[in-house]
Amino acid sequence: MVYHSRPGTAESVKNRCAVSTARRSVLMPSAHAGIGMGDELHPDAEQFLELAEQAPDLHTLTPPEARAFQRETSLPSGEPEAVGAVHDTVVRGDGHGIPLRVYVPEGEGPFPTLVWAHGGGFVIGDVDTEDPVGRALANAAGCVVVSVDYRLAPEHPFPAALHDVYDATAWAAESIDRFDGDPDRLAVGGASAGGNLATGVARLARDRDAPAIDYQVLVYPVTSYTEAYPSRAEYDGYFLTREAIAWFDECYLSDPLHGHNPYAYPLEAADHSDLPPATVVTAGFDPLWDEGEAYADAMAEAGVPVEHRHYDDVIHAFFGRLQEPNWERAREAVADVAEDLRANLA
Repeated sequence: MVYHSRPGTAESVKNRCAVSTARRSVLMPSAHAGIGMGDELHPDAEQFLELAEQAPDLHTLTPPEARAFQRETSLPSGEPEAVGAVHDTVVRGDGHGIPLRVYVPEGEGPFPTLVWAHGGGFVIGDVDTEDPVGRALANAAGCVVVSVDYRLAPEHPFPAALHDVYDATAWAAESIDRFDGDPDRLAVGGASAGGNLATGVARLARDRDAPAIDYQVLVYPVTSYTEAYPSRAEYDGYFLTREAIAWFDECYLSDPLHGHNPYAYPLEAADHSDLPPATVVTAGFDPLWDEGEAYADAMAEAGVPVEHRHYDDVIHAFFGRLQEPNWERAREAVADVAEDLRANLA
């Protein structure tokens, strides 16, 4: 496994962290003393957390209320990043339609293809709020990005979202040439819950022997149903809370027994071999850091080539902060992921 750490610039953040004393007490946990943990938040994350303190706790809302709040606060504003073309289409799922948004970069194709699943705990989020990510990845990686508007829980619990992203990936492997994509250079990816869904799609494709997936991009993925990982407690409240995680899990799973299903949470699997090579992105102040690292390690130990890219001074959800204010680390992470995609889908 190749491990990259993107260190914080200590001088630029010195004496600027406005995090409470209670939060400061967990900034340097001994569990991560050897992993290049930053000792302060990046100013972009610091400012964001100050504003987020005024927001309601998601787990106190109904799912429709949470979705409405997320759209109100997360829909991109201003001029979108230009790409070659954007197409909205619908493909057939198992008895229903799956809306997709396809981003085509400038230039002459066919281009490699990335099927992308948004985050939001399986409960919130859509292709509109994820629009800046689709555009940025299409441009940076020079690939067609297929953003999947999968069904959301609790109305559609596990495995509905997984099936939608898998079916979208199978469609891309057959039909993406309609949008100047190359079905023979295919990756799957996502952030947070979307990263989880990407792990499930890669595992399903391996076990079903189709479609052929060449690469995974797993951005701070949800990989475990348990709270056994120290970062869940150490970074509780840095945007993502343990209460919110528990609420998302409760919405997503119609039965807690599904928490032990490896297609729902990949660290439950006994076998991680023969999965596509992967980039795993983790954030230093993220409750999901440990389990993301654990999944990267598990794949690497099974012989899967893994690039682990760690950004030590940011929080969960940093990857999507690509509209004003534009987060420095978000652009760096997109560039790093794009580098890995270009190298592996050339």
